[in-house]
Order: sequence, then structure tokens, then C-alpha cells
Amino acid sequence: MENTDSFEQFRQELHAKVRTAQKVGMSREDIAMRAKQVGDWLERDVAPRNPEQRLLRELWHVSDDHERHTLSEVLTKMAAEDPQHH
Repeated sequence: MENTDSFEQFRQELHAKVRTAQKVGMSREDIAMRAKQVGDWLERDVAPRNPEQRLLRELWHVSDDHERHTLSEVLTKMAAEDPQHH
């Protein structure tokens, strides 16, 4: 996933990734587990490029494993919605 500059671009990219995962039969839980892995990588290796990414990184940083899983589920749920309808 490329590091995008705008939150809308980030959200559209997440939406596309979640839709693809759903189409190949991944469950919502599997998608959330993958999102957690990506979140761990982003927090460790990628500098945030906008305020929203900075906030997500800070939330990730202060969260324990259970909270990170919950954040992943919420982000997956948000990404499953069509970003054009907000």
C-alpha cells in the first residue's frame, strides 16, 4: 500500500483493498488481522504524511494488542463502506 497524502485518498485505497479481499473470500476477521499486520508495519517503518495518519500512528503506538485489533476492526468496517457516499 502506498503512503498517500490525503485522508480521502487513503480511505479510497483502503476501500479498494477491503473489497478485493472480500471478493476472494476473506472473512471480516481475516481482513482485520491483515489490517493489524499492516498497522504494525506502518507504525514501525512509515512516517505519517498527513494529520490523520499521524493520529492513527499515535493511537496505534499507545494501544495494546487487543486495542490494536479493535482499531483494525473499526478501520476495516469504515473501509468497507463506499467512501463516495460520505
